[in-house]
Amino acid sequence: MAGRRRVAGSGVVALCLLLVSLVGCGGRSATDSAKADVQRVLDRRATAVLDRDRAAFVRTGALSWFGNLGAVPLAAWSYRVTAVHRTGSTATADAELGYRVEGYDTAPVTVGRTLNLSRDAHGRWYVDAELPAHRTAQQLWDQGEVTVVRGAHSLVLGVGQSGETLHRYAELADHAVPAVSAAWGTGWSRHVVVLVPRSLDGMAGLLGSPASSYRGIAAVTTGETGAPARAPADRIIVNPDAYGVLGGVGKQVVLTHETTHVATRAATSAATPLWLSEGYADWIGYLGTGRTPAEAAPELWRAVTGGQVPAALPDDRDFGFTGDATKLAKAYEGGWMACRFIAEHWGDARLRTFYRAVGGHEKRAGAVEDAMSKVLGTTPAAFTERWRGYLRAQLA
Repeated sequence: MAGRRRVAGSGVVALCLLLVSLVGCGGRSATDSAKADVQRVLDRRATAVLDRDRAAFVRTGALSWFGNLGAVPLAAWSYRVTAVHRTGSTATADAELGYRVEGYDTAPVTVGRTLNLSRDAHGRWYVDAELPAHRTAQQLWDQGEVTVVRGAHSLVLGVGQSGETLHRYAELADHAVPAVSAAWGTGWSRHVVVLVPRSLDGMAGLLGSPASSYRGIAAVTTGETGAPARAPADRIIVNPDAYGVLGGVGKQVVLTHETTHVATRAATSAATPLWLSEGYADWIGYLGTGRTPAEAAPELWRAVTGGQVPAALPDDRDFGFTGDATKLAKAYEGGWMACRFIAEHWGDARLRTFYRAVGGHEKRAGAVEDAMSKVLGTTPAAFTERWRGYLRAQLA
């Protein structure tokens, strides 16, 4: 009997040793253990980033992009490990990086990161590489050393750009912010974050899309429509290749247009058609420039003078970046002319109220119809006909 007990006990020990790499005698899996160990490494890594402690960062692994972040004003930086895929002494970890830029982000920017790790003879994990997760956009510091310029109402971060160039962006942004506030109101952050990568490819990397999608597009603004009060700041991302060929007025129009998107973000929703959101941003962008409709809407001018007056307001699909460039230009110009028409016939305040009224709906269906009825006293059909007449009068 005693012998049998010893055999049974040995079997338990053997079974425990056999399964230790899978579940462990205490019921804790090796994967769970590795996940916890990696989380501790990334916690130390995050502290090193915030403390600007190069030596502490190196103790967590490869130096990588650490030096690229030196000038970026960070208020928070943290990782949350979501999965660890381990193969012997190496592993790949999936993590969420959350960070805040001091003075601008009221909530963390959250992005996916993939970390390649290795374990030394003492069982300690080290980060060999940290990259954007698959199909996730790059961060600016992934592309090189970040130069930072502070304006009165702006924070400009660039890679591969001179300080002088970034100061010019800050000057344009600082002019845009009060101009947008004068038209829209002051109930927004009244400051902007501008990212200036080295090239079109860098812009595409920051957006996680092919460069061909943004060729000829001077800038875009990223952010969540209808964003709550506590949210990451919108980022105005510049395509230096397209932006660089613009004249002084064109550059200011673009920055003011994008700043308008930042200001109106909380009042923009899924109910807001692109002809209104893009048209309103252009309307504010062109205020005070002295540009005539024919000068600011050349593609639409060509169409109207050729007898091809649009039959309807631009559809959201007309604003696709990957489509016909002429069609895209006419969509923007048509939206601008619609907002210009409202401002001229109903007044600036009514245009602003109309924008808010449309965005106040939860769904697209009925939003424009309801707002036109209550704010402008008209219908979409009647408005469209009057808009078409306005195009003829202004462009023919």
